[in-house]
Amino acid sequence: MAEFDPEKFEDKYANYFTELQRAYKGAFETMNDRYDSELIHAIDQQILAESEPFYEGDGQFRIELPEDPHERLSGVLVADDEKVETILERYVEEIEAEIRSVFGFDGE
Repeated sequence: MAEFDPEKFEDKYANYFTELQRAYKGAFETMNDRYDSELIHAIDQQILAESEPFYEGDGQFRIELPEDPHERLSGVLVADDEKVETILERYVEEIEAEIRSVFGFDGE
């Protein structure tokens, strides 16, 4: 577990790149085990690769998605918009939980 400093998180990629990478990877593995792998890979590569994590305070994190995330998906014909939205929301929740865990906030 990395010691978390909210001020350092402002320059998160310089200070916490490894921890964030671990959190995103953990979320990917969880989601890939539970849902259609083609859709999870597409969301990961075409939407979440452009996402931005933010620290909200009190051990809470928020993932900001790029504009029009559904329009970014290409080559995934197995899911309608509702399914994509549901899985994307769940995936974002999983990333936020993984980030909390990496920084030791999961027990709070």
